[in-house]
Amino acid sequence: MVDSVVFAPGDWGRGFVAQDPAESTPGTWAVLDDNCRWERPKLPRGVLAGLSRYSRLPAGGGKGAVKVTASATVHSSVLGADDQLSTTLEEPLRCPEQQTRADERITGLNSLGTPFGAREQDYADDSVLEAGQYVGKGGNAQPYLWMVARLGTVVAAVSVTGGKGHPQEELQGLGSTALGQMLVRVRQRLKGK
Repeated sequence: MVDSVVFAPGDWGRGFVAQDPAESTPGTWAVLDDNCRWERPKLPRGVLAGLSRYSRLPAGGGKGAVKVTASATVHSSVLGADDQLSTTLEEPLRCPEQQTRADERITGLNSLGTPFGAREQDYADDSVLEAGQYVGKGGNAQPYLWMVARLGTVVAAVSVTGGKGHPQEELQGLGSTALGQMLVRVRQRLKGK
């Protein structure tokens, strides 16, 4: 399921290519450790599958690069999937600054949860939006968004980081469209079960 749900570079649009690495190590999932660093330990009991794919739109035409991540995690229970969303919502309180890679970090993080039935949310059972600033090798801060949604036992997520010349609205639209399409894929796969 995760392989068919998670966006590959071409799914994001024209010009997107794979980052290096292009995807996560099989049999792992992303976890924020006690030191606010992201790591990829083995899947715990109750998590059936996890996959992240990393893509980018190279800089060009006077605009900076855009980096995107798409991921999906399949849990054995709704409670497990719900726990993942609760943790996602709480992590910026514990770690407003997070180390994503050795030379990359996210700062000034805030999160907002929107349960199903809220006026602005009717596409998933639950969702979380995180926003902050991405700081890479050059030290320049860029807008960062992390959008997460749960449908049943599946948690889908996308992150978008934009370089110079990419306004917040463009990045939010890119992430929202990708997450929406991934959720359509989840619904299609769950209908067959």
